[in-house]
Amino acid sequence: MFIQTESTPNPATLKFLPGKEVLVEGTADFRDADSAATASPLAGRLFEIPGVTGVFFGYDFITVTKDGPDWQHLKPAILGAIMEHFMSGAPVMAKAGPAAETSQTGEFYDKADEELVVTIKELLDTRVRPAVAQDGGDITFRGFENGTVFLHMKGACAGCPSSTATLKHGIQNLLRHFVPEVQQVEQVS
Repeated sequence: MFIQTESTPNPATLKFLPGKEVLVEGTADFRDADSAATASPLAGRLFEIPGVTGVFFGYDFITVTKDGPDWQHLKPAILGAIMEHFMSGAPVMAKAGPAAETSQTGEFYDKADEELVVTIKELLDTRVRPAVAQDGGDITFRGFENGTVFLHMKGACAGCPSSTATLKHGIQNLLRHFVPEVQQVEQVS
């Protein structure tokens, strides 16, 4: 098994491409060892590596966030854990079905704005999310209120030094262009 790695705009996060499907549907974002061990054998295994502080699963990639050790020291252990997991045939998630998070979780907006929200979500799904996934992350719609779009950034995007620029210059400008009612974009947890 050959696992490729790619750097991300976030220096604390590295993207791993196992050459296999990781999650068929949705994404999963783990920020602590306890929730990871319960929900995913693979995430639990990765959190056992000292220095790992975050694990994110996309369709065909895994991003790992670190705190402390250099990648040159962590990367072999992470590659080994991913390889062992896929060679064992164990599932990525503990239970079958949708991943830990889907884009429908906790949304808020006025029903009168439903047509705008559909357009905003379509733009996010077709123009923003594919680009963000290439950087090892994901971005999901959370709400729309008084001209402000609220988005949640996950994976490599969470805590990335360039995430504010991505939100304010890239996504905000795109949404304003296609949906004049959008005045600003804010990040939510």
